[in-house]
Amino acid sequence: MANNYSEFKTKMDKTLNVLKEELGAIRAGRANPHLLDKLTVDYYGAPTHISQLANINVPEARQIVIQPWDAKILNDIVKAIQMSDLGLNPNNDGKAIRLIFPPLTEERRIDLTKEVKKLGERDKVAIRQIRRDAIEHFKKLEKAKEITEDDLKDAEKDVQKFTDEYIEKVDKVVEGKIAEIMEV
Repeated sequence: MANNYSEFKTKMDKTLNVLKEELGAIRAGRANPHLLDKLTVDYYGAPTHISQLANINVPEARQIVIQPWDAKILNDIVKAIQMSDLGLNPNNDGKAIRLIFPPLTEERRIDLTKEVKKLGERDKVAIRQIRRDAIEHFKKLEKAKEITEDDLKDAEKDVQKFTDEYIEKVDKVVEGKIAEIMEV
């Protein structure tokens, strides 16, 4: 019976990982190279991630330095950053691009925490939907006489138990990001 849970746990893991990736892309006042993960540049006709075209370093807490291996794409990277929703103004010195992260205002911190909470709530809803799907799956098995009524009750308890664990994990990830955002 436990192997029946793996499919649902895998879905919950994916939901949690997506949340972590999305929260990694939210600017929290300090330099984080993951902010650039979703940005692509047209490189010889193919959209290519900046991390595949350059070295990305964080020399200081509020600065990212991007050093492309091909100097011809400097301006393309600058354009991609300016077109993004990062709200950063890249400085191009001809060899590298510097991104300076200004400290967040209190108002912006509050907006970001609301956004983080909204993402966390969305993922909790997704996890609860996976729980519903799992319980439905076991009810169908019981109806088809593949498992007993007692097995169904045990399955429902187990599904609820690991659902609660994943909800708790989401809460911890959200709390961690909020603490990072509110840190001055």
